[in-house]
Amino acid sequence: MTSITRNFARNLARSLVISLGGAALLALAAPPAQAQRVVPKLGILCPLGYVDMLNGTCSTLGLMNYTVQPTNGLPCPEGWMNVGGRYCRKK
Repeated sequence: MTSITRNFARNLARSLVISLGGAALLALAAPPAQAQRVVPKLGILCPLGYVDMLNGTCSTLGLMNYTVQPTNGLPCPEGWMNVGGRYCRKK
């Protein structure tokens, strides 16, 4: 195994550990679900009913209040529906 391959494998493993640790912290730090007019943009799309504000947030422009929560890569819980943008919305 060459040094380039070893460095690549080590960096890949380090990145994976950091990514998984960050996802775990995000899951622990997620606030309880509440109605939000503005939510952080978690992916490339905003959730259904939200408009991209081009500053890292998505907004309903004050027209609606939705109760949303991040999916954290898991299916939406019972009583919630997936609205895209890595969010679930309470039915």
